[in-house]
Amino acid sequence: MAWTLLIIAGLLEVIWAIGLKQSDGFTRLLPSVITITAMVVSFALLAAAMRSLPVGTAYAVWTGIGALGTAVIGMVFLGESREALRIACLVLIVAGIAGLKLTSAS
Repeated sequence: MAWTLLIIAGLLEVIWAIGLKQSDGFTRLLPSVITITAMVVSFALLAAAMRSLPVGTAYAVWTGIGALGTAVIGMVFLGESREALRIACLVLIVAGIAGLKLTSAS
């Protein structure tokens, strides 16, 4: 269950990271509300997951999911760079997340 909570928390991190961009510095109401809501729920789920997962693993996986998801959405929907080196670095993040999951005691 902790891993499920952590994955959902990571996906919500993607939403709030993209929401920060869409809120235009918290000057647009709906994107701002979505961003703040996603932040609060993401942190709450991360905290719940940390009850049974090691803090280093949980935090690294949470930020990894957020970084990976945000970068992919940026490339697909926001016209950000898709150069090979950038994609290779994202693959390394996936490898790191998988490695942490495989070596975690919980």
